[in-house]
Amino acid sequence: MEILILTIALTVLAIATAILAFRYRSWLSGNRGPLLLSAAAVFFVLAFLVLFYRTPGTDIGVEQPIPFSHRVHAGVKNIQCRYCHPYVDYSNNPGLPPVEKCLHCHNYIIANHPWIKEEHRYYNTRTPTPWRKANYLAEHVLFNHQRHIRRNLACKECHGQVERMDRIRGKYFYMQFCIQCHRRLNANLGCWLACHS
Repeated sequence: MEILILTIALTVLAIATAILAFRYRSWLSGNRGPLLLSAAAVFFVLAFLVLFYRTPGTDIGVEQPIPFSHRVHAGVKNIQCRYCHPYVDYSNNPGLPPVEKCLHCHNYIIANHPWIKEEHRYYNTRTPTPWRKANYLAEHVLFNHQRHIRRNLACKECHGQVERMDRIRGKYFYMQFCIQCHRRLNANLGCWLACHS
């Protein structure tokens, strides 16, 4: 969507520039040098802003305190989402895995790895792992995972192919995303019955 808006804005700007250039072509011919310099400056500022805010590699997801690969765990090892996110079946919050859940396996698997030792430090100090949030939903929306699981919706319908991501890219869930899915699946569209109650 952002790319579409940027493309439309640049197209409108190019058309407006062409119309003005044609209309004032005699005046432009005498000021070619300063105008080219100004155009180059505008181009470089816009390019800097685009690269600064959309730098390649920034879409890799939130850095977590313990580098956790969903690709390895959900993909290669085929661990089901509900194993690590245990409350998703009966709570509005899917839950983040407690330290004990990680150590259930990692007491035996690569137990001496430095990051697993860090996980042991959290466990020994009775400190929860400070996982960082990746997905965001407006606070006034009451999202219930349980309803969606009952309809047999796979996690990847909303979260994407997590089994291919090392880091969860995360997303902001906007109303348009939900409405499109509800229409496609012929689900409830009543505001207060579906999401805002």
